Amino acid sequence: MQTVPSEKAFTQLKNKLEGTLELGSLHRILYATDASAYQEAPLAVCFPKTSQDIATLIQFAKEYTIGLIPRTAGTSLAGQVVGNGIVVDVSRHFTNIIELNTKEGWVKVQPGVVRDELNAFLKPHGLFFGPETSTSNRCMIGGMLGNNSCGARSLVYGSTREHTLEVEGYLANGTFATFGNVSKEAFQAKAAENSLEGQIYKQTYELLKNAQTQQKIIEAYPKENIPRRNTGYALDLLIKNQVFDPSSSLPFNMCKLLAGSEGTLFFSTAIKLNVVPLLPPHQGVMAIHCNSVNEALEVNLEALKFDPTACELMDHYILNCTKENTAQQKNRFFIKGEPKAILVVEFAEESIEDIRTKADSLEQHLRALNMAYHYPFIEGEDVAKIWDLRKAGLGLLSNIPGDAKPAPVIEDTAVDVNDLPQFIADFNETLFTRGLHCVHYAHAATGELHLRPILNLKTQEGKKLFKAIAQDIAELVKRYKGSLSGEHGDGRLRGEFIRFMYGDEVYELLLKTKEIWDSKGIFNPGKITATPPMDESLRYAPGQKTPAFDTAFRYNNTQGFVRAIEQCNGSGDCRKSHLIGGTMCPSFQATRQEKDSTRGRANILRHHLSGKNKPSDFTEPQLKEVLDLCLSCKACKSECPSNVDMAKLKAETYYQMQKKDGLDFRSKFFGRTHKLNRLASKMPSLSNFLTQSSLSAPLLKSVLGVHKKRSLPIFDNQTFEQWYKKQTSSNTGRPVYLLADEFINYSETEILKDAYTLLSKLGYQVLLFPIKNTGRALFSKGMLDEAKKLINNNLSLYRSLVNENIPIIGLEPSTVLTFRDEYPDICSGEHIKTAEILKKRSLLFEEFFAKEISAGRIKSEQFSTEPMSITVHGHCYQKALSDQKYTSQSFSVFKNAVLTFLPTGCCGMAGSFGYEKEHFDLSQNIAELVLFPAIRNAQQKEIIVASGTSCRHQVKDGLKVTAVHPIKVLLRGLKTK
Repeated sequence: MQTVPSEKAFTQLKNKLEGTLELGSLHRILYATDASAYQEAPLAVCFPKTSQDIATLIQFAKEYTIGLIPRTAGTSLAGQVVGNGIVVDVSRHFTNIIELNTKEGWVKVQPGVVRDELNAFLKPHGLFFGPETSTSNRCMIGGMLGNNSCGARSLVYGSTREHTLEVEGYLANGTFATFGNVSKEAFQAKAAENSLEGQIYKQTYELLKNAQTQQKIIEAYPKENIPRRNTGYALDLLIKNQVFDPSSSLPFNMCKLLAGSEGTLFFSTAIKLNVVPLLPPHQGVMAIHCNSVNEALEVNLEALKFDPTACELMDHYILNCTKENTAQQKNRFFIKGEPKAILVVEFAEESIEDIRTKADSLEQHLRALNMAYHYPFIEGEDVAKIWDLRKAGLGLLSNIPGDAKPAPVIEDTAVDVNDLPQFIADFNETLFTRGLHCVHYAHAATGELHLRPILNLKTQEGKKLFKAIAQDIAELVKRYKGSLSGEHGDGRLRGEFIRFMYGDEVYELLLKTKEIWDSKGIFNPGKITATPPMDESLRYAPGQKTPAFDTAFRYNNTQGFVRAIEQCNGSGDCRKSHLIGGTMCPSFQATRQEKDSTRGRANILRHHLSGKNKPSDFTEPQLKEVLDLCLSCKACKSECPSNVDMAKLKAETYYQMQKKDGLDFRSKFFGRTHKLNRLASKMPSLSNFLTQSSLSAPLLKSVLGVHKKRSLPIFDNQTFEQWYKKQTSSNTGRPVYLLADEFINYSETEILKDAYTLLSKLGYQVLLFPIKNTGRALFSKGMLDEAKKLINNNLSLYRSLVNENIPIIGLEPSTVLTFRDEYPDICSGEHIKTAEILKKRSLLFEEFFAKEISAGRIKSEQFSTEPMSITVHGHCYQKALSDQKYTSQSFSVFKNAVLTFLPTGCCGMAGSFGYEKEHFDLSQNIAELVLFPAIRNAQQKEIIVASGTSCRHQVKDGLKVTAVHPIKVLLRGLKTK
């Protein structure tokens, strides 16, 4: 029986650890959920630093009979890492690749190593770790071992179990052990040892040695030809070796059991994995468009005859979600019409010709059978886009508006692939009788579709259906002799049904196995065996009402502010490191703390505002704590498949806070930068003296809370607006509006002058756009009342111009993209139509330039053919709300230019964030992840390009390097007539 340790006991534990132990409510809330439907606050969260810390935790858990819940990235879908013990997060410190042996083909890693990062390490050696989950860019090897993860190419590479050679770690009594291949003789020697490890070998043998027992296991477990089998402990595989079968030459290996055991038997600290040669150098996919899910499953059986490496399905629900996702819209290029399902069939061969031959043969075969209606073949770099679209499936499902969502309840069933079409037909009929329908996606090749019925778990009826459907499908899976869990494990979701699936006698073997390894039940209790009812401790409470707040923004797409928060399903896409690429989430990439991820912030917001607990009045300090390090980079709006726009949620939350507590001086200062810039520009010499003098600048920084190492802006002697009025251009060509925004109008006017000159020389009539302040800084500080008033005024001003149909060109991404992003969601109702027009006409300079090149109005013959090397750092907003391809297309006018895009995320400056003294160090740490090292490694002749004011400021302050706007390069390369 669990005894809750006293505060003194926890303090004593804390003092014994080299790592950290968090007891506060913030961490307990952050770690109360994973990617499943469950929520239960742990007693504490520990980040062990050494193996000795693990041993210390085990002794503490034994003393108080409390659970230790091992956790890596927290992407589990069956509640594996949710519980009321101590969550032990190894993702922070247990992240080393210990040893690689290329000759023997293995690698030894700690459990916190990310799967894709491991493969990046292995790639130069021509090797990789085969199992590939859709979460591979953030999931970790420890979690993959615990769940026996598979992935898209399991048809070829199987599951983690097939690649696990040895596991090191701690037994439930705190002793260290290593499990790997042992011969029959070695098994007997170990079983004779007077230790817990010896008892485990001995008692396991006694438990399973009987031939009748073995036969019962074989009869109860899924069909042997089903490769995905994660229901219960893998006793069926544990008996297939020379210890239990005299005719077998296979050695005994406990790893067969530990893989898929969900941390309930053993605490792993190192894992030795088999690695295999890289995929053949060429891959291609056929995205077969089908008229129904059933047709796609029949096509799957035909496709398997052509030896593909993967067959993955996406149904129309997922495909429809991709239409509204900024990042995935780019990956829909191959879709024709409105398919009910697409089967993605991948081939990998030594030559692209061999792949094309296979793909052509498959297409002709399907046409002859009158199957499907469109068969696009994709090769080269576009293949990655298809897989990105497929991998986003889970997160995209959260985009369905409202409280009814595709629920993770029966999504993991696996059957014989030949049974799959009929099984899915029966499955859907079962749902239909309850008035439900289902989302279908994933691993058709190996008999497992992820299936999610759409349920509202906030209602009593939804909760009842949650369990009833689980029971219905368990009965159906048993009828097909399938596996209730194909790869995501049992956890607390399916554990309740294992006795039903296997029968009392075999289930007792599972209970005894747990007893043999962990007699006190301290390792991840309540998972697989002795699980609580599967409809307890759900994230949402039946009868829970969704609060409605009086918000500044409109949240029409999500049906409200709270539901916008609840779009986060916990899939953890925001936990990618800088080594993986992408921008989300810059603060997490630097700190590696859950509270600084988009998921962590969403969890805290949801906890305090969703209505399950007493709704907050926005004065809860934790809201400010988790939002403080959000840089509002907008990356989550596109990179998060659930479209969780944390920048918008932060602005709204700050606004709500300020209605209660008012606004501090520094926020007012930075939020009203436009007014200060305008005032400073009236006396630029005096302003520059105050901001640059060694006497006044430190005092000014101190008053404003600006870090002493951060430089302040220099004001130009003349604003662009003043300069523009003196120009006498007689161009009568195509008119364009140039946005002289609230930043570069005052401090980098030469960029606007260059834009004016370039456009004029290319024959355009350059008009000054009448809006001078977009309101960008007001949004960043949550000053939404002022922002709304300004925007309504701006839209009133623009209303008189809407019939002109003239493009509006902006040079600073953060300002011009504010027209697209925030304006339609915050303006008053009477201005929405105008805002939508402004949104469509507003263009980044690179977007405009690329479109003009495409239209033939700008030609490469007008530009220099001199060789040049251009290195580009993309702005966060441009990557999130636009596309860097426009920069590439713009520079295509230079026939002999070598263009390199740095694999950078956020620069770390993020407007006022990088000025603020408490954020300066983090700002620099973010820049040091990729940006600063990349620029240091750049050749002296390279031109460093950055379109963002903040980005250029960060590079200049941090490296004393001048980065230039793309316009300067284009103007410099324009031929003179």
